[in-house]
Amino acid sequence: MDYAPIIQAKRTRFADLEDVIGRPNFFDDAKKAAELLREHRALQRLLDSWEAFQKAQAELAENREMAKSADDKELAEMAAAEIPVLEARLVELEKAIQESILPPDPLEGRDVLMEFRAGTGGDEASLFAGDLMRMYTRFAENRGWKVETLEVSPSDVGGVKEATVKISGEEVYRVLKYESGVHRVQRVPATEAQGRIHTSAATVAVLPEAEEVDVALRPEDVRIEVCRSSGAGGQGVNTTDSAVQVLHIPTGTIVRCQDGRSQIKNKEKALTILRSRLLEKKQQEEAAKYSAHRRELIGGGGREEKIRTYNYPQNRVTDHRIDMTLYNLDQFVEGRIDGLLQALLAEDTKERLAEAGLR
Repeated sequence: MDYAPIIQAKRTRFADLEDVIGRPNFFDDAKKAAELLREHRALQRLLDSWEAFQKAQAELAENREMAKSADDKELAEMAAAEIPVLEARLVELEKAIQESILPPDPLEGRDVLMEFRAGTGGDEASLFAGDLMRMYTRFAENRGWKVETLEVSPSDVGGVKEATVKISGEEVYRVLKYESGVHRVQRVPATEAQGRIHTSAATVAVLPEAEEVDVALRPEDVRIEVCRSSGAGGQGVNTTDSAVQVLHIPTGTIVRCQDGRSQIKNKEKALTILRSRLLEKKQQEEAAKYSAHRRELIGGGGREEKIRTYNYPQNRVTDHRIDMTLYNLDQFVEGRIDGLLQALLAEDTKERLAEAGLR
């Protein structure tokens, strides 16, 4: 494939961005500046890969020519030995170029809201939901991301019935967007006296944080009610009318926040969650337009899809979408999930390249 016309267009865009970034008022709009800086970094990676690709091409051509030389056999042998290395290097660089050319997901730079819900399995399911929340929190913190708890409904046994956390940082949605779905656990519950293995489940939903321009909330479509907080949370929470419940009338979506003592903050959190859930609905409608093969491979990110099994007796974690099994569950649940997330991203990129005719 001739990449030259594409690279030239990208080079022009890069030069335009360099000019914009150098202007004194560039950071006046912080959000726009962040978007342009992300694009600038992506273009820089593409142009660096292209420069390295061209250099490797020239070196390969030179080595092939030297390998034919009959005047200096030792030099010819050295040149021939380097040919496979350069060929492999070109394959990797071309892959990087193709991936950089693919249009980015417009939401991939967003922060996310992660929702955890206990599924089938009673108390054990709530404990597992809490374990998942802890796993992703540790993963996020290890990457230097910020984690903020928006709402938690604890269970009587110390687990989590429902919880919502916000994770902020660089490319959070791009990394975590494949984690939506049903997570299944196989282990002996702490309450099991006879040592029998039980199977329970919890659901995870990864929602890109919605902005006001993504989802318009008309005043007549939203009903906001203030009520007394209930449940665990301390004496202050229990004695103030700080809980806020928001109903989106057209869809029947209800969000309740009571995690803090401030009514205003709980209202802000509830509206943030509501917008993100409505954006998720729009995403699912868009996902229906994807090819059937790609939906089957990675999944549509639906809450109902069984995506992974955590088997404690065998120290095994299996992702069912890409048929990948790891035997390091003890480390995985401590937040060391990078390898599997990278494999999911690589598989999705492979499919996108095929759909774009670049593979």
